[in-house]
Amino acid sequence: MHIGLYFGSFNPIHIGHLIVANHMVEHSDIDKVWFVVSPHNPLKDAGSLLNEYDRLHLVEAAIAGNQKFRASNVEFHLPKPSFTIDTLTYLKERFPLEKFTVIVGSDSFQNIHRWKNFEALVKDYSFLVYLRPGFPITQTHGANVVVMNAPLLEISSTFIRKLIKENKSIKYLLPEAVENYILQNKYYK
Repeated sequence: MHIGLYFGSFNPIHIGHLIVANHMVEHSDIDKVWFVVSPHNPLKDAGSLLNEYDRLHLVEAAIAGNQKFRASNVEFHLPKPSFTIDTLTYLKERFPLEKFTVIVGSDSFQNIHRWKNFEALVKDYSFLVYLRPGFPITQTHGANVVVMNAPLLEISSTFIRKLIKENKSIKYLLPEAVENYILQNKYYK
């Protein structure tokens, strides 16, 4: 099986994440998308992160019923901060029959040369890169890259957290189950 790994903090997961993931599974050769919840992205501040298990639960709520999606806590059991190459090495050992492709935005892909052991990453793994405005793919560093024009929404987890702090509506920005769980548990207040 061909698995697309969609790494992220998902702090919280929102409709934009789901649209990208659905586009990738429907318009590429991957069979499933695994949402790999990162406990701590080494390139981001950990201070604003909701607990990783709560974020995993929100991802599970968001994708419930979609057989092509799976929430993954694999990085919870690996050394922190999480590095993509370490996660991929672990997954390759644990699931030797699966083929893994990294799903990433063009903004993040432009920084791939800053990722740990990026030379091994681009040599051993393929990438499905969704274009973000203002971040064209001009350098692939020798990676096997398929550029996708996924539909994008101008929303972000940061924007959603800001709305919550300001007591403004987050309706329609994330699945209803996720919205309800965030509001019931007073996350991001």
